[in-house]
Amino acid sequence: MPSEFPTLRNLTLTGSHVRLEPIGLDHVDDLLAAAAADPSLYQWTVVPQTQEGMRAYVATAMALHEAGTGLAFATVRVADGTVVGATRYFDMERWNWPAGHARHGNPHPDVCEIGYTWLTRSAIRTAANTEAKLLMLGHAFKVWQMVRVCLHTDARNAQSRAAMERIGCKFEGILRSHRMASDFIPRDSARYSIVAAEWPQAKQRLMEMVGAR
Repeated sequence: MPSEFPTLRNLTLTGSHVRLEPIGLDHVDDLLAAAAADPSLYQWTVVPQTQEGMRAYVATAMALHEAGTGLAFATVRVADGTVVGATRYFDMERWNWPAGHARHGNPHPDVCEIGYTWLTRSAIRTAANTEAKLLMLGHAFKVWQMVRVCLHTDARNAQSRAAMERIGCKFEGILRSHRMASDFIPRDSARYSIVAAEWPQAKQRLMEMVGAR
């Protein structure tokens, strides 16, 4: 089925530190190499460690793109062209705005989630994740003019929760038994979000964080 959102086609987001390329099967080997650098990093997210697993991971991400509900990226370090991880938009929705409403007929998604983010060891504590969030949130709010972007993490993942709060995400609560956890138990998810009115302040914070690195 063709993508519900034509604006997802061929979307590449480029910053000073990272470039986010739509994920494809040509990224499988590089993603596998990035994941293999330190598998201990991935306590809270599923990052495949085999060729077969990574190929299935990429194929699943591509299927979501074709269905129009998500867009996964390979995260590429600009300085040397090395793939250093992955991230994605997903759970994209277009609301049923009534005729006459300013958003009626809007070709873009109205809301989405950002997640499935992981980085290789060498990209940890660099500007990679912060700039990726700046690029993705910036595109969501400025170009697509979304009304809300959500982020979830395992409620046990204190580091990820602190990072979301640091960039200006607002904590909404705990969703109990929300998803399957990386250790294959029903996961309680900590839910965060940024709404359109909060984006200018969050953007400034992200820009300062990227510039400070």
